[in-house]
Amino acid sequence: MEAATKKVIKNRVEFLEKKIPGYVSVAGITGLLVLWELVCRLHIVPPLFLPAPTAIVMDGWELISSGELFKNLLASLYRILGGYAIGAVLGILVGLMLGFSKRADAIFTPIVYAIYPIPKIALLPLIILWFGIGEMPKVAIIALGVFFPVLINTFSGVKSVDPILIKAAVTFGSNHVNVIRKVILPGALPTIFAGLKLAAGTALLLLVSAEMIAAEYGIGAMVLHYGNLMITTKLMAGVLLLSLLGLLFNRGLQWLERILIPWK
Repeated sequence: MEAATKKVIKNRVEFLEKKIPGYVSVAGITGLLVLWELVCRLHIVPPLFLPAPTAIVMDGWELISSGELFKNLLASLYRILGGYAIGAVLGILVGLMLGFSKRADAIFTPIVYAIYPIPKIALLPLIILWFGIGEMPKVAIIALGVFFPVLINTFSGVKSVDPILIKAAVTFGSNHVNVIRKVILPGALPTIFAGLKLAAGTALLLLVSAEMIAAEYGIGAMVLHYGNLMITTKLMAGVLLLSLLGLLFNRGLQWLERILIPWK
């Protein structure tokens, strides 16, 4: 009877332990591309509205050969990497401060939650007025969009650390810096990485929006340019490149998370 009970319990949790082969994800993407190609080949959707993947690849190769794609990609990478790095570092530092200090929490947290809901792209004209026309406003708007989700997740992660661990560290003589470095930061890292991943998507959205509004070069500017010309193959090449950037961002953060949080 006991053996039968154990077997039932094991079967109930089997779906949680099941490992999915890596080729399943590749097969899913391949199937989607094949279906997309068939829809276009059968003229179910006009090519102007949805170009075939093969047509997008051909025009994408043309963009690569001419050097246009790399010029726009480098401009976008400079903006998003700079803005993301600034916003993430400041968000983690301020989040740790607000989470660790009750006084700072009481003073600044209401201000953070009051500013956070404001659409950041709506502040771009004001930021251009402050910093002028150039790269700084685009980097600043991305940094601002990254700052808040990272700050809020860091703050939540610090608050979720077990107070007993903090009291034990202080009791054994740790100063504030060591408590933050050895107790609070490791405990908050999973939540911080959740904020970093969320901020990566926000950074891409703000990058494209800023480049469409106030940029001569960049993936967003390129997408807008070919959209105005109704060249949807090159437009879609830019969109797929943005999708690839988002995927690489996410994979990079996952790799970093595995290194910094091996116990997760």
